Amino acid sequence: MDFSIEVAGEANPLSNQTLYRTLIAASSTDPQQITTATQQLQNWEKQPGYYSSLQSIFIDSSLPVELRHLCIIQLKNGIDKYWRKTASNAIRKDEKDQIRSTSIESGIREPDLRLALQNAVTIAKIVRYEYPLDWPDAISSIVSKLRSVFQSNNRSLELTRSLLILLEVIKELSKARLQRPRTSLQAAALEVLQVLGKIYVDKTQIWMVFFNRNGDDEGGAIDSIEQSSLALRVLRRLLVAGWDFPNRSSEVQDFWTLLNSQYTDMLTLMANQSASLHDNTRRLVDKHLQQIAKLHLNLARDHPAGFALLQGSVHLLSVYWNLINQFGETLGSQTSKIPGVGLKHNGGVDDQEMPIMEYLSLKGLQLLRACAKMVFNPAQTFKYQHTEDKEEKARSRELMRVEVLTESFAQTAMQTLITRFFVFRPQDLQDWEEQPEEWELREEGSDDLAEYSTRTCAEKLFLELILNYKMQLVHPLLSIFNKVANPRTTDVFLKDSVYGAIGLAAPVLEDRIDFNPFLRETLAHEAQVKQPGYNILRRRIAIMLGQWLPVKNGLDRPLVYQMFQHMLDKDDPLNDFVVRITAGRQLKNIILPFEFDITIFKPYTGTILSRLIALIEEVELIEHRLALLNTLTVLVQSMEEQITPFADQIISFLPPLWEQAGNEHLLKQNILAILSSLMSAMKANSQKYHQLIIPLVDSSVNVQSDTYVPLVEDALDLWEAVLQQTPSTAVPSLLPLVPRLFPVMEAGSDTLPKVLSITETYVYIAPHQMLSSVSTILVPLTSLLNESKREITGSILNIIELLMRSAHQVGGNEALTALTSQLLEAGLLQTVVRGLHGAYEAHQSTGPHRSKTWLDVLVETDYLSLLSRLSLSSPGLLLDAVRAATPNDRLDTTIKWMLSEWFRHLDNISHPEKKKLNCLALTALLQTGQSWILLHLQDLMSIWTEAVLELYGEDKSKGDYLLYRDPDSLKGERETAEEERQRELIFADPIHQLDLKTFIREHIQHAITCSGGTEAFQETWVVNVDRDVVEEFGKLCIF
Repeated sequence: MDFSIEVAGEANPLSNQTLYRTLIAASSTDPQQITTATQQLQNWEKQPGYYSSLQSIFIDSSLPVELRHLCIIQLKNGIDKYWRKTASNAIRKDEKDQIRSTSIESGIREPDLRLALQNAVTIAKIVRYEYPLDWPDAISSIVSKLRSVFQSNNRSLELTRSLLILLEVIKELSKARLQRPRTSLQAAALEVLQVLGKIYVDKTQIWMVFFNRNGDDEGGAIDSIEQSSLALRVLRRLLVAGWDFPNRSSEVQDFWTLLNSQYTDMLTLMANQSASLHDNTRRLVDKHLQQIAKLHLNLARDHPAGFALLQGSVHLLSVYWNLINQFGETLGSQTSKIPGVGLKHNGGVDDQEMPIMEYLSLKGLQLLRACAKMVFNPAQTFKYQHTEDKEEKARSRELMRVEVLTESFAQTAMQTLITRFFVFRPQDLQDWEEQPEEWELREEGSDDLAEYSTRTCAEKLFLELILNYKMQLVHPLLSIFNKVANPRTTDVFLKDSVYGAIGLAAPVLEDRIDFNPFLRETLAHEAQVKQPGYNILRRRIAIMLGQWLPVKNGLDRPLVYQMFQHMLDKDDPLNDFVVRITAGRQLKNIILPFEFDITIFKPYTGTILSRLIALIEEVELIEHRLALLNTLTVLVQSMEEQITPFADQIISFLPPLWEQAGNEHLLKQNILAILSSLMSAMKANSQKYHQLIIPLVDSSVNVQSDTYVPLVEDALDLWEAVLQQTPSTAVPSLLPLVPRLFPVMEAGSDTLPKVLSITETYVYIAPHQMLSSVSTILVPLTSLLNESKREITGSILNIIELLMRSAHQVGGNEALTALTSQLLEAGLLQTVVRGLHGAYEAHQSTGPHRSKTWLDVLVETDYLSLLSRLSLSSPGLLLDAVRAATPNDRLDTTIKWMLSEWFRHLDNISHPEKKKLNCLALTALLQTGQSWILLHLQDLMSIWTEAVLELYGEDKSKGDYLLYRDPDSLKGERETAEEERQRELIFADPIHQLDLKTFIREHIQHAITCSGGTEAFQETWVVNVDRDVVEEFGKLCIF
């Protein structure tokens, strides 16, 4: 039969027959049919009846399983896309009702587990959207069906499938972040517990009786153990999500007691009959133990007070501690062999899955950590707590502190953890030898490694104990340490464990151990011993020094640097991959501390750098290359300019590494970061590498490049670092990069602040060139000015103001006039004037319905600073610009409202330089002799008085403190080329060249002259000023 689809998707009407044919085509091996059928299914997604038709095909058990599987997957995905009422092309209510009514009944009879699971997930998704408002009986109908099939005989499949559906529903609701579905689940939790608990108890009793008494119904026992396991998975989630205070529910208390009793019985069963059980049966029993252990841990983490106050919790913790001790004894009894010398395998080391005893011990360690957190670092909440809640928290903490986390327990636990759980196992040593990179990466893993690694979790628990029982544990720990901290003790495994504990406890022991003698007499010797097994100690020594150096002052740093230099030496056979990678990682912690002295480290730099670079080239895992490159970056940053003699060595290995990186963008990001640090450290000496770096930057910031998105941020950092360190004489080599700025500006995103910073740097470094192509710059800046947030707007206006200052410095008023024309052509000055006018109109209205301005106070200050630059250069230039920006308005009308807003805003300017700039600009308008400025004489006198008092202070003899006479007075101790350019431009700024008093005096004299003399000036203008204002101004002695 030919099921090919020949008609275009839109032309095929939806029916069960056409849908069936299309699904057959979609599951074929013909690419053309798959493409056409997929398109057809996508077209039908939005048609009414499509998802109910999918369900109809799915429930037809006579059809092929793969076809039905495709139907349920399509239905499940459609729930996410179209079930919400607010979704575009949402599924209609009648179709939803049909899907709901059929889903549960068809699911409990489905024999294929894969299909049943997908159907259960689909039901759970529907419940998430519908329960309780649109499907209020969702859970009760599932529970009712569960009760019915449980009470009937020979309905094992239906019982299993009902449990599976309930599992997925409870799982989905328990993950909900909104309060409504969680509250609804809690309302139904008791009913579910009563039914499910009965099923679990009944089924568990069947299989436990069978195994304990050697029953004959093996098939029934296997079915029962599978069903009880499934029920337990539901109960675990229900007990955690169904009650906020599980200790207050008598039903939860009863089930908790029963479950803990069965937990002990199962442990006994596994201890006595594990060897006689079939592998599959043993795994099912193990799953019960795992689920119960997960329940214990989940309750302790999510409801710490409730867990502590549940009956029998203290005894339960003692059971776990016994398990931990038993498992610890097996660790101590395992034979450990040295990597590279052969390895004896002991029980379980080849198993991929974690043995059940180790799993339960891990959960026990995690449970103890949860209790420690409950006592010493309880979670804080903003949720309102009733008096009973607070009392329960206090009681639970006291109970755990007095009954579990006692001082004697802390001492015993510390001893056990160090001597048993910190010790390497045969599997660790085997992996060290056979997969060194993978093993080291796993050991150095993230914080969540404690969820999967017994040793890592033990280290975390030890750290919590030592931090919270300092007084009780320091002396016993030092006793253990003193027994092994000498060259005579040769048990490398014990030493590794103890040194590991001392390293973890470094913040606690820094004042209790005289570390320098230990470093010189023991660690330095052990790092050079060439006996088998001492590679284990070398790795530990590197880690230990990385832990102690940041917290302990006064250590023998030259000796530490020699030791790391030695441990990075590939020629020493004991410095295997693990040792050298660990030393390379820890070197970062050795260099980072504040006490780092370049002169002390410099003699070792060349050798350490060579060996570190060789190691980077040698490792294969990308994670190790990233970590070692990070160490190299820290080394470059810490050495500052002293890295210059070694720059060629660093630069030479980066291009091949870049080529090897291929599509590993994280590696390329780190290479760019190293280059940025190197350019910043080398300052002016960095220009010798421009020929290498500029093409790298050019390709990385090209918006058309495939690498643009992952590399642009780091490439921009490198670009900025190069610009900041480049002397003005080397500008031409950097100018070809300028056109790359504008597409990145238009692309926007988080890189925009950096792009604007680079643009500003270019104005400093190449003002002539930037002004000559200013029209190209202004177009994207104007566009951004109209759309961006305050931070971006401020950066743009700073660039415009910098262009104005540079134009005036380069070509005087003529260049500034040309720039003003470009600003008008781009529409930027029009934007400024419109913004100020909007602010003026908003400030004229009052009351609840007053108009509001979009102009931020700081942005308005920046707008007025641009006008101030024009006015200070030439008041006529400002007037011409305002006239051109408002062609449809009279100039005197525009100037009047503008001055009104300008004077009003001055009180909002707090920055002294900005305030002086605006004061100078408004004073400069007196040159016009126009009445519109003289009418504001009172405002002028007020700002003159305020500005002079602020800038001159009480001691008038010191003068204007913003007046700079010696440019070298601003010079920093280690000035970069960028800082030098900024200093020169700052020194040339009129703000720092014009004495405010003198400027005011000259312009008042000009106004008097224009008014016809002093008497006329007094009679025409001063007479309108308040006497108090005139008197305060007179005290300034400007005349």
